[in-house]
Amino acid sequence: MTEEKSTATAAPATDRSMTAASAIDTPTGAAIADRTARPKEKILEVKNLSVDFKVKKGYFRAVDKVNFFIYRGETFGLVGESGSGKTTIGRAIVRINETSEGDILFEGKKINGRISPELDREVVHKIQMIFQDPMASLNERAKIDYIVSEGLYSTGGFKTEAERKAKVEKALLEVGLLPEFASRFPHEFSGGQRQRIGIARALIMSPELLVADEPISALDVSIRAQVLNLLSQLQKTRGLTLMFIAHDLSVVRFITDRIAVIHLGKIVELGETEEIFSRPLHPYTRALLSAIPLPDPKREKGRRATFYNPGCHDYAENPPDWVEAMPGHFVYANGGEVEAWSAPFR
Repeated sequence: MTEEKSTATAAPATDRSMTAASAIDTPTGAAIADRTARPKEKILEVKNLSVDFKVKKGYFRAVDKVNFFIYRGETFGLVGESGSGKTTIGRAIVRINETSEGDILFEGKKINGRISPELDREVVHKIQMIFQDPMASLNERAKIDYIVSEGLYSTGGFKTEAERKAKVEKALLEVGLLPEFASRFPHEFSGGQRQRIGIARALIMSPELLVADEPISALDVSIRAQVLNLLSQLQKTRGLTLMFIAHDLSVVRFITDRIAVIHLGKIVELGETEEIFSRPLHPYTRALLSAIPLPDPKREKGRRATFYNPGCHDYAENPPDWVEAMPGHFVYANGGEVEAWSAPFR
């Protein structure tokens, strides 16, 4: 098996005990200022999105009337526990999962449901996805050359064989892999390298929006930071918009501009990343934050995780709604809950 150190831009060996978050290149003050100074244009908008799956006794609602939007050039985080509907939303955006209700608008055009072949072709070019499992998402019987250029084959994205090979070589180099790796099979690579191949497969289509579905959850801790830094670097050089799906809040904090917290198919809180971390309102968000391990052994020993009990809500007479509790900070709650949850931060 090829080791991660054989990549073209491999990072130096790191201590296995080092957390991924500590190795991530955090944005500088100038970078943050530039990010906030950019004119904000909505590249993706999700309105009242619901996704149902057929089961033996009817239908199971995996996503329930979800609303959010993503600005062009930002990194938007979708966070929640396993089974909360994060991946289902991502797969609905790239048209893998059919939607039951609502609209998905990309650059103002509805892209869910029945669309024209021309628009479908545009979506394939402009929206790509990085899948969670770097091994299961790659065809074990195909060489890397075909895997990376599969999108080009399906859309006719090249005129000559020389042009196709040049695009594959460029994509591999961009993610830190040598061009000669194109003649190998997926099983010859480490987990980190396989994920880079998945990223190259997405980049070769020159997308504007990249949906990253837990791209580091299946990787070793020492490799996670390399992949995160790669995504951050590619976003800057290519001007990508990134939707980052994850369950690890400690990692999401370092890479995202805004976060949406989802629980059982419903978004319960949304706001700027630091706002969510410094002033979490919904009890489910607070429970997720309390589960983050602390790097200091003494503080970690005294850390007490809180547990979310859905039964704490009383919506019989006062049903919840999507409320802007603070400027740019939204929460799914009723009037009484908004007052009680936001009082400590006023």
